[in-house]
Amino acid sequence: MAAGVVAYFQLRAEPPLWWGFAAGPLLVAAWLLRPWPAMAGTAGGLAAFAAGFLAAQIAAARALPFDPVPSRAAIVTGWVYGVEMLPGGRRITLMDAVLEGAAAPFGRAVRIRLRAGDPAEVASGDRVRVRALLHPPMPPAYPGAWDMQRDAFFSGLSAVGTALAPVTIVGEAPNGPLVAIARWREAINARLDALLPPGQAALAQALLTGTQTAISRPDIEAFRDSGLAHLLSVSGLHIAIVIGIAAVGVRRGLALWPWAALHWPLKMLGLAAGLVAGGFYMVLTGTQVPMVRSFLMAALFAVASLTGRRVLSLRSLGLAASLLIALDPVQVVGASMQMSFFAVTALLAGAEVTGAWLRRLGCRGWAGWGAAAAGGAVLTSLLAGGATLPFSAYHFGRVQSWFVLANLAAVPLTGILVMPAGMLALCLMPFGLDAWPVWAMGWGIEATLWIARAVAALPGASFGVPHLPGWGFALLCLGLLWCGLWRSRLRWGGAALLAAGLGSVAVTRPPDLLVSADARVIAVHLAGEMFVQVTHGGGRFTEAAWQHLWNTGPPFHLPHEGRGVDGAVLCERSGCTLRPRPDAGAARLVREAERIGDCGGIAVLVSAEPARGLCAKPWPALVDRFTVWREGATAIWLEPTGVRLLTDRADRGTRPWVPPVPQPHARPPRSTLLPALEDK
Repeated sequence: MAAGVVAYFQLRAEPPLWWGFAAGPLLVAAWLLRPWPAMAGTAGGLAAFAAGFLAAQIAAARALPFDPVPSRAAIVTGWVYGVEMLPGGRRITLMDAVLEGAAAPFGRAVRIRLRAGDPAEVASGDRVRVRALLHPPMPPAYPGAWDMQRDAFFSGLSAVGTALAPVTIVGEAPNGPLVAIARWREAINARLDALLPPGQAALAQALLTGTQTAISRPDIEAFRDSGLAHLLSVSGLHIAIVIGIAAVGVRRGLALWPWAALHWPLKMLGLAAGLVAGGFYMVLTGTQVPMVRSFLMAALFAVASLTGRRVLSLRSLGLAASLLIALDPVQVVGASMQMSFFAVTALLAGAEVTGAWLRRLGCRGWAGWGAAAAGGAVLTSLLAGGATLPFSAYHFGRVQSWFVLANLAAVPLTGILVMPAGMLALCLMPFGLDAWPVWAMGWGIEATLWIARAVAALPGASFGVPHLPGWGFALLCLGLLWCGLWRSRLRWGGAALLAAGLGSVAVTRPPDLLVSADARVIAVHLAGEMFVQVTHGGGRFTEAAWQHLWNTGPPFHLPHEGRGVDGAVLCERSGCTLRPRPDAGAARLVREAERIGDCGGIAVLVSAEPARGLCAKPWPALVDRFTVWREGATAIWLEPTGVRLLTDRADRGTRPWVPPVPQPHARPPRSTLLPALEDK
């Protein structure tokens, strides 16, 4: 099913709906071919592929189209669906947003960052009015980069923006379950803010309500570089702790009553209490993908435990994955679901290999029990962390060296102190008795943060890695699955797939130049470093994404005048001549609209402004402001035989989440270079 979802998103045009409905006939064929297992398995696999493809088609068909967003500031009125704390302010999400003078409201959500110091006490359910500058979701930073417009399309987001004036509360929306949950979440966050210092409060909010937006950048980097970032994202570890505490607490508590111990099914009641607590925690934290997966597996665990079946198995994981793919197929291409499922696959496969050995070791007295517990903890960290390393490298461009050490210290602390104290605080919060468990949770968070900072400060704790091509990443995933699913020595055949996936970096050359979708950031890759030209308003996010692609450090700015990088860069007032490859033509970065005349040896002209007609014929390739306005971010490869261009529109095609080609009547702002061009 996951392969079918990935295939759907790789297409360049929307496929006919009947492609996915082929799952039905294929499933019937698999049932009819039962006497021939090989043929039945093939038909069943194709049916699962088509079912995943169909799930993605249905999800896309159900999503509303993007709303048109004004290019100028507008007054927006809507009811608040959620309030998020940020390190420097607040952000609100509006539903049923209406622009002043518009006939109909937006069909999708609008997210607006409020001004710093805005005194309005906005809460979920309030109806507000604010003057804001809105813009559509950002396009990919380069062709093939992460698609935030696709994310926004499937999440129901239409526009993001910044408030230009204080927000005004004009009323309240009708109460409902969503508003009640959001208000409850905000009340918990406010209580944590009141009892804990800012840094501890932000991390406590992430663990108890799933709100990560208030965590400071240094703390995020410390958790990332130490390999503890999974503790910030509410995941299977957290819900397992919650379910375990509730199940054991209810069962042991009822066992203290002799009559209940003799007459009531305490095991069933404990499991039911655990599922109720886990479901409540899942809803409170926003039903994130790892939480849903863990809750589904917990439900299967309860059913298997009560029916005497095997509790933990790859079959239960596969069933949970199938249900989640059917409900939310877009999560298949996200880092959260990939890391979550592959980590659990590695743990289950590792338990099959080492479980019997650890059990035998644990039967050899206290020393053996201690050795088995320590060995199990190390293997758990090594397997789960090792299985997620390829995904960390592919999605975030970094690998953590000391993740086992950090997890051995921080995960037990989270399970023994932080989460139990947090759950107790939630139970006592309605009665005003939550201060001491919140303080205890804060002490545990401070200790966890100290571990993250200490490990992140170790030599080589985190380092960048070259960006994997998509097909190399697919080989890595297939290799991990091969190692996890086979039980015989055949599982080691996955090592060849892993090696091929890692080796894909050596046979794939990244682009030599990149131009952002608004042409405000232009960069060239030279001698293992990134050199940029950034005009007013250029995005730091774009620069960070390009650093990940090229695996470089902080970028260098191209000089106004002078020569550098062994003659590969030659800049003057009117522009720069760039030669990233000595065996290929040069790129000319145009800064002023002056005719170049003879463009011999120049393979491509690049400009942040319109730059047509600057060379005598035959014209070189051109990537200017109008090019990216129509086609999106552009990647440029300089070859000995010419130049190769790949635009974002050519890479993504015509999909429901890709904006249409701009029409001439929607021209971009008039360029400062047009008068100079017209004079010539």
